[in-house]
Amino acid sequence: MATGPAAGQQPEVLVIGGGPAGLVAALYLARFRRRVLLVEDGHSRAARIPRSHNYPGFPDGVAGTELLSAMRSQAARYGVHFATGRVESVSVEPESFKVEWNGSSVSPRKLVLATGVSDVAPAMPHLAQALQEGALRYCPVCDGFEVIGQAVGLLVDDGSDTQEALYLRHFTERVTLFPVSRGVHFSESQRRELDEAGVSRVAEPVESLRLWEGRVTVRHGGEETVVDSLYGGLGLKVHSELGRHLGAQHDEHGYLLTDRHQETTVKGLYAAGDVVKALNQISVAVGQAAVAASAIHMALLQGR
Repeated sequence: MATGPAAGQQPEVLVIGGGPAGLVAALYLARFRRRVLLVEDGHSRAARIPRSHNYPGFPDGVAGTELLSAMRSQAARYGVHFATGRVESVSVEPESFKVEWNGSSVSPRKLVLATGVSDVAPAMPHLAQALQEGALRYCPVCDGFEVIGQAVGLLVDDGSDTQEALYLRHFTERVTLFPVSRGVHFSESQRRELDEAGVSRVAEPVESLRLWEGRVTVRHGGEETVVDSLYGGLGLKVHSELGRHLGAQHDEHGYLLTDRHQETTVKGLYAAGDVVKALNQISVAVGQAAVAASAIHMALLQGR
């Protein structure tokens, strides 16, 4: 069985992020007999998933916390070392990187960013409970199947497009858009597209959201609309600051750009999971992590 770094040894690879991408990258690297350290802040987006029904191998679904716990145990079994903290700084050195957090510092040869994204949450009491009960959702790719035929609401902000609403319309005929401010405007062609699809729109912005008996009551302009599930379509915050600080190229939203080996435009810096421009799905993150870890192992073998 491969072992982790001995006391005082520098890790060959540092993985930043303890979600599915980070854990799988660390697992693969440990099984390649690499010294691996994973640093995490304990805020993986996957931990908030009440139950995923589209991750392979779990016919009855799997809770995000359960999946992360199993992945972490598996990685630890092969010698991955773990540290808790938020990485404060990264810099490039001649043959390595320098990474600092909570007073600790290491200089790994390779670095994997698996820092993910976080959802922009609506102003809503009992937010965590609403997520657990499926009254509040964020990802129709993940759980559109679960809202088939239901009354579904979608929060929209200034700059929102119509694609998520039309995506949801495939699963149910009862989709309503709720603007969160008076700055939300759709073009004439967008309004026509929504009307043709049968997507309803309320005129006044949301005043309050209330969870009641597993459903959400949306108050707007003195009126109330009750939906079975409300999607928070307010966007994502991409946690790519560390990569961007090192000069890695990214798109207009902050997603890091990588090559087919998951290497960014900074040599030796790899990225996997939701921080990368791709479909934000656990299965995609796992595949990217496997590719990145395999490429890192080969690069180290070849002295690169």
